[in-house]
Amino acid sequence: MLEGRERTRDVQIPSHRHEPVIARLEGRIHGVMDDGVEFEAFTETLNGVELYFEVAGPADAAHTLIYLHGLGYNSFSFREVVGDSLPDHRVVYLDQRGCGRSAPLEADPALFTVDALVDDLEALRAHLEIRSFTPVGHGFGAVLALEYARRFPRHTSGVVAVSPWVHYPELAQTLLEAAERLTERDVPDPVEPELRAEAAFGLREDLLSVLHFPYPQARLHLEFVDAESGLYASGVAQETLAYNGLWSLEYPQYFPEIKARVTCIAGTMDLTSYPGQTDWLVDLLSAEESLLQTGHYVWLEDTDGFVAALEAALD
Repeated sequence: MLEGRERTRDVQIPSHRHEPVIARLEGRIHGVMDDGVEFEAFTETLNGVELYFEVAGPADAAHTLIYLHGLGYNSFSFREVVGDSLPDHRVVYLDQRGCGRSAPLEADPALFTVDALVDDLEALRAHLEIRSFTPVGHGFGAVLALEYARRFPRHTSGVVAVSPWVHYPELAQTLLEAAERLTERDVPDPVEPELRAEAAFGLREDLLSVLHFPYPQARLHLEFVDAESGLYASGVAQETLAYNGLWSLEYPQYFPEIKARVTCIAGTMDLTSYPGQTDWLVDLLSAEESLLQTGHYVWLEDTDGFVAALEAALD
């Protein structure tokens, strides 16, 4: 539902790091990234599901971050691209339930809800004995980061929302209007947000690819990293969350209950998030906004700029 990047040819492939050194120690996977940042990978049953996560950086770091990827995706590409640039922080890279390297789940509506995903996050925090942390949520992950801050304020140091998607009916309308513009076709407005989204992808299957990436090099770079991982988007997570009404979610209604400091990092060329989605956070949460000249994957296209914005959010 939310994937569909088309392959691009005749574009120079960006240089990329070698695979980290990895060894198995006492049933865990221990690795070292290129710049010497150590990490351990775990598979644990938490909140009734088997979750995969990696923990990198010093245990006594001043700041702990938990990265929350987009809908149905995984944490591999973020760690590969950004991990070496965060040596002074303790960073947890979580593959959400049913996604990435976490155990696959059946398409049961009870298994894929925002509440369940946030409960997983709290179970992970308790398992790792983290007193408080900053959730860093990308796209759909921003909803999880904000909802965690709402439900568990005493364990939240702050929130970083990256290219956030928080108002899904508005997003569905944005997608349909963009698809009509790109295809030069008009379709009857189905009114219902989920039907609008379906109509948008029916007009242009690679719609998100077009709207997310201002340049083909960026799209190819992410495809290259994804190919290294061998991981693919979880259609089960995407479709089941949609079945549960994700496209009708107007999360800004819960903003008044969020007391944590919120920072929004977004790309001005991301046609799905900026400015429609980001304005909700700035206007209603007084979020501090850091804008970069990128598309949806800010941390991929301008890693240095993203890390600088993230560091400022933690100060």
